[in-house]
Amino acid sequence: MGKVAVGVAVVGAVAAVAVATVVVRRRMRSTGKWTRAAEIVRELEEQCATPLGRLRQVADAMAVEMHAGLASDGGSKLKMLISYVDNLPTGNETGLFYALDLGGTNFRVLRVQLGGKDKRVIKQEAEEVSIPPHLMVGTSDDLFDFIAAELAKFVALEGDSFHLPVDRQRELGFTFSFPVKQSSIASGSLIKWTKGFKIDGTVGEDVVAELTKAMERQNLDMRVTALVNDTIGTLAGGRYYDNDVVAAVILGTGTNAAYVERAQAIPKWHGLLPKSGDMVINMEWGNFRSSHLPVTEYDQALDLESLNPGEQIFEKLISGMYLGDILRRILLKLAGEAALFGDTVPPKLKEQFILRTPVMSTMHHDTTPDLRVVGNKLKEIFDINNTSLKVRKLVVKLCDIITKRGARLAAAGIVGILKKQGRDTLRYGNKQRTVIAMDGGLFEHYTIFSKTLVRTIEELLGEEVASTVFIEHANDGSGIGAALLAASHSQYLGLEEP
Repeated sequence: MGKVAVGVAVVGAVAAVAVATVVVRRRMRSTGKWTRAAEIVRELEEQCATPLGRLRQVADAMAVEMHAGLASDGGSKLKMLISYVDNLPTGNETGLFYALDLGGTNFRVLRVQLGGKDKRVIKQEAEEVSIPPHLMVGTSDDLFDFIAAELAKFVALEGDSFHLPVDRQRELGFTFSFPVKQSSIASGSLIKWTKGFKIDGTVGEDVVAELTKAMERQNLDMRVTALVNDTIGTLAGGRYYDNDVVAAVILGTGTNAAYVERAQAIPKWHGLLPKSGDMVINMEWGNFRSSHLPVTEYDQALDLESLNPGEQIFEKLISGMYLGDILRRILLKLAGEAALFGDTVPPKLKEQFILRTPVMSTMHHDTTPDLRVVGNKLKEIFDINNTSLKVRKLVVKLCDIITKRGARLAAAGIVGILKKQGRDTLRYGNKQRTVIAMDGGLFEHYTIFSKTLVRTIEELLGEEVASTVFIEHANDGSGIGAALLAASHSQYLGLEEP
C-alpha cells in the first residue's frame, strides 16, 4: 500500500473516531437531559399528589374554616359574607325585571319577562356594553352616569311583548363583582376596586346609592331590589329551575362558592337576621388555605410575584387565571436545567401569563397521533420549533398533573361545603337530592378538568351518597340570576298583578 493510501486510511479512521465521539457525547447529553427532566417531573408528581386521604383532610379543613368564619368576624381566611339573600327564587315569580351585571371591562344589561310556574321565562333580551378605558380611572359620577345612560337606552327599546303592570316601578338586580361589605339585600359599601378600575372617592360608598343617583340624573325610574355577586346569581339561577340547588361554584378565570345556610346557624354578631328560614353565604373561598394543600415551588414563586402575595392561595391552585402560568414555570425550569428545548432557554418562556389556560386546555386535549397541536402551540406561544414527539408527550403529561390537581382540590372544597351542610352522608337513610350549580369557562370548556372534578366527588363521597349529588351547569347565572333575585325580593311581593 502506498504512502498516500495509508495516509487517507489514517485520516478516515481519525474522522470516523471523531464522528463516533460526537455521537456518543450527544447521546450522553441527551441521556443526561432526559434523566434530569424525569427527575423534575417525578418531583412535581410527588408534590402535586392528591390521594383521597389528603383530599379528605382538605374537605375537613374547608368545613372547619366555614364554621370559624361564621363564628366570628375575621375568624377565618374565608370571609363567609352574609348576602342578605333569604328569599331564593321558587319559579312562581311573575312580571318584568331587569339585571345589570358589572364585573370587568364590559357590563351586561338584561330584561326578562317571568310567567310563573308553568311559563317560567317567557322572553329575555340582553346587551353587552364596553366601558371606555378613561371611565375606568375617572370619577364615580362619570362611570355610573355612563352605565345609567346605557341602561336607559336599553329600557327605551323595551317592546310590547314585555309587560310592566300599571303604576309599578321597574326593578333591577345589580350584579357587582367587586369586593363589597353588604348591609342589606339592596345596599353595600365598596371595599376596593379591582380588575383595572381606579375610581376616585368611592371606597366606603354605597354602590347602590351611586347607581340610583345616576339613574335619577338620567330620569330613569328604576329601583335596585337586589345587590349580589356572580356566585350568588348562579345559585339563584340554579334554584329557579331546580329546588334542590343548595350551593353554587364559579370555576373560571377566578373562583368562588356560595351556599345556603340555616339562619339559625348564623351567630348574632352578623346583625339583624331572619328568625327562621335560610340565608345565602358568600364564602369567598378563593382565599382558603390549609397545610394540607399540595403547594409546589412553582406555586410559591407565582404567589410571591403576584399582585396579592399570601392571598387567594386556593384560587391560585385551581382557577383558570393561574393554571397556564404554573405550566409555563415548570417548562421554564425544564428548559433551564434539562435543556428541554435546546441549549438556550427560549426568551418567551420567561414572560408571566403568556401561556393562558385555554391554550393549555387545547394542548391537553390534543388527540392527533403526533401531537401536532401541542407542537403548533409551543411554536405559536414561545417560538419553540421542531419539538420531538417525546417532548410533546411530556408537555401533555405536565398539563395532566396540574389540571387534575386543581380539579381534585376543587372537588374536595365542594365536599367540604356538603360536610358543613350535613349532606356528605345519608342521615337516617334519607336520600335527599343535592344539586350544585356550576358556572365558569374552566368548568364549561376544560373537559378533563370538569370530568376529573365530578369523578373525584364520587370517590370522596362513596357510591351511595354520590348517587344523590348532582353537578348542573348553570350558564349566565350572574345575569338571569340577578333578575330573578330582583323578582324574589320585589317591593310588590304579595300583591296580585293586575
